[in-house]
Amino acid sequence: MPDVTLRYGYAETPLGQLHYAEAGAGEPVILLHQTPRSLDEYREVQPLLAKKRHVISMDMYGFGMSAKPEAPQTIEQYATGVIALADALGLERFAVVGHHTGMFVASEVAATVPGRVTAAVLSSGEFADEEFRVEVTRQMAQGGVDESGVAQAVDVAILQEDGQHLTQLWAKRHLLYPEGRPDLLDRFIRDALAPGVDPAEGHLACARYVMEERVELVTAPLLLLAATEDPVSYPHVGKVATAYPNAKSVKVVEIAGGRIPLMEQKTADVVAAIESFLDDVM
Repeated sequence: MPDVTLRYGYAETPLGQLHYAEAGAGEPVILLHQTPRSLDEYREVQPLLAKKRHVISMDMYGFGMSAKPEAPQTIEQYATGVIALADALGLERFAVVGHHTGMFVASEVAATVPGRVTAAVLSSGEFADEEFRVEVTRQMAQGGVDESGVAQAVDVAILQEDGQHLTQLWAKRHLLYPEGRPDLLDRFIRDALAPGVDPAEGHLACARYVMEERVELVTAPLLLLAATEDPVSYPHVGKVATAYPNAKSVKVVEIAGGRIPLMEQKTADVVAAIESFLDDVM
């Protein structure tokens, strides 16, 4: 199998220009990143999946080099961006893969256009019910600075002339990332600083999402990827697995040792799980 080359482009949509990369041929699969990342999160995953399928990664609406909606942003807006890209690329039916925030977006896309979504991979997800919304809102409210001038919420840092906000952003993610991989934090910092991106807004969008009113609309077969060392999402695997009463099927695959940057950290395991699932259901 020859090496897969990514082709980058901008799609003109009613929302503005959406930045994407595509590779391969066959059944379409759209990859959706976490907050505040970009399509770079799938740098390692996409070429491997594209050996068998037409794989599109995108800077979601609001992130990276794509158009930015005004705040307050919502999961529904992000999902509209995915559908707009699919329309612009002429994709009638497609699978979706979403990680963390991208998981909520993938779920919403599957609820909004169930007839178009052939399968959905929900990676490192939670269930955005009232309990979730209250807790995330509480955490983000701690974005206020403490007595040392450090913002408390993850991905929130107050811009400072001496650049200390950069080390604050790094430090808040450091313990959630695998040891010996500062390169992954470099990639996170770059995306967090993209023009027009507010890293906190993606988290707040999750806190605004009334997921319990949407999951019944999802009919596609589902794969849940559970990263065993992800303290944010792993405790919620069971709740997510039982949240989709009308899904054609729900399969859970644990990725041992996986952490927040699962796509970059455990690429081979992620690709193997996704390929096996898609081979079975598509």
